[in-house]
Amino acid sequence: MFSLNVPVPGSVARLASELYPQLVDFESQREQCTLVVKRFDEAMFEADSPEYLLSTLRKQLPSKLAGTPAFEARVDSIDYFAEPTRGAGPVVYLTVESPGLQSLHNQLVDAYGSISGLEGDDYVPHITLARGGSTADAERLAGQSIEPRSWTVSELVLWDSRYREAVTRYSLPA
Repeated sequence: MFSLNVPVPGSVARLASELYPQLVDFESQREQCTLVVKRFDEAMFEADSPEYLLSTLRKQLPSKLAGTPAFEARVDSIDYFAEPTRGAGPVVYLTVESPGLQSLHNQLVDAYGSISGLEGDDYVPHITLARGGSTADAERLAGQSIEPRSWTVSELVLWDSRYREAVTRYSLPA
């Protein structure tokens, strides 16, 4: 699967790192912070291979992103999904507030469709910290206050989950 992501700035990655000691009781912790704008899978394109999907996205995304301005994003709290759509729960995450991000997500859903339970009306911008622990631990973390972090999103990356790396970068404004 591929996704269009917002690179997470160092200040937010440091915050996640500072929270790490409180996440050790969860089954897994995220080593790398990601903020997904839109997911793409082979079924959306009737693609017969990941390489074909990647080639298609690299050709189409520049025109789909044309005119997209840089936008502001803000991390200001911790929350959790008690029963996530996919994978073990609960999922503890940093909340992300960004009208620009929401607008871009909606624009891409209009162009490509949505993945049920994760996108469209179900889209919750967030940065996952950990998953698979107790609900009590998730509630304890969600009740903790953090110092808000804001940044300007001036770049997007096309992420390849097979290799866990960015394969294409797009500057904003596009």
